[in-house]
Amino acid sequence: MPAPDEQLIDVHAHFVTPSYVEAAVAAGHTRPDGMPGYPHWSAEEHLGLMDRTGIRASLLSVSSPGTHFGDDRAARALSREVNEYAAAVVREHPGRFGHFASLPLPDIDGSLTELAHALDVLGADGVTVETNAHGTYLGDARFEPLWQELDRRGAVVFVHPTSPRCHEAVSVGRPRPMLEFIFDSARTVSDLVFNGVLTRHPDIQWVFTHGGGTLPVLADRLELFRTVFHDSAPGTPPVPEQLRALWFDMAGTPFPHQVPALSAALGTERLLYGSDYCWTPAAAVDAQIASVDGAPQPQGDTWRALTTRNATRLLPRLAGPSRT
Repeated sequence: MPAPDEQLIDVHAHFVTPSYVEAAVAAGHTRPDGMPGYPHWSAEEHLGLMDRTGIRASLLSVSSPGTHFGDDRAARALSREVNEYAAAVVREHPGRFGHFASLPLPDIDGSLTELAHALDVLGADGVTVETNAHGTYLGDARFEPLWQELDRRGAVVFVHPTSPRCHEAVSVGRPRPMLEFIFDSARTVSDLVFNGVLTRHPDIQWVFTHGGGTLPVLADRLELFRTVFHDSAPGTPPVPEQLRALWFDMAGTPFPHQVPALSAALGTERLLYGSDYCWTPAAAVDAQIASVDGAPQPQGDTWRALTTRNATRLLPRLAGPSRT
């Protein structure tokens, strides 16, 4: 096991339960986001991966397609069920796991109730939402009560990509995580920017995945359109400045291109490690971590130490040596 300051903190890790898979399949998600099926997950297998690769702690969340399959009441019950399950895992393995709680969006009232239960009763480390909720992106005015409450709390909001509503037309039968997830992250961030959510709610700690997707190469283009074609409020910060206030994980293929592009555009002060396990198989996580360790390291530092320091700034509870 690496030294404590070289042990990774994985902010992008997933779990599934048999009852969650059963509910998703019953709702028609037999090939979730065009993938062949659902992975298996257990705390024991996850801990084995963590110990082998030097991951101190993993933040668990439910991935796409989320917990809302069309019925508000069922979505509230399923969100509560998976959140209670994750909280039990965290209690059983102190210091090794954390949890971003699922919300039943686009049900705003249900989401407000669930976030209060998750943060105040279960002790969740934050909440997770998808890049769109049944086609509604996160800058939509309907989400404003939710952002107000999360801003009041200074909460961490982990934003996981999902399929866009038009995926049948644009994915041409390929798994949506390959391309559409990456573009959907940029879509929802641009929606947050142009609807003023990021500046209106500066205390929300937003975490976006996969190095920001296409954002590093689009930041200047978004700023061009903001200044030339969009009637921004006076004093609105430039888009790159707004993006530098966000957190980004390096799930996916961080090297040789993803992390250097993000670093050049937005810096590394809010760069975090993410594995995307269990949707990313263990062998692929091994290869990803090998690429992180084998890449040119930041001057006077390592990617492990840098991302771990950043993660403990975001989530101070996870600072300190691992506990088995």
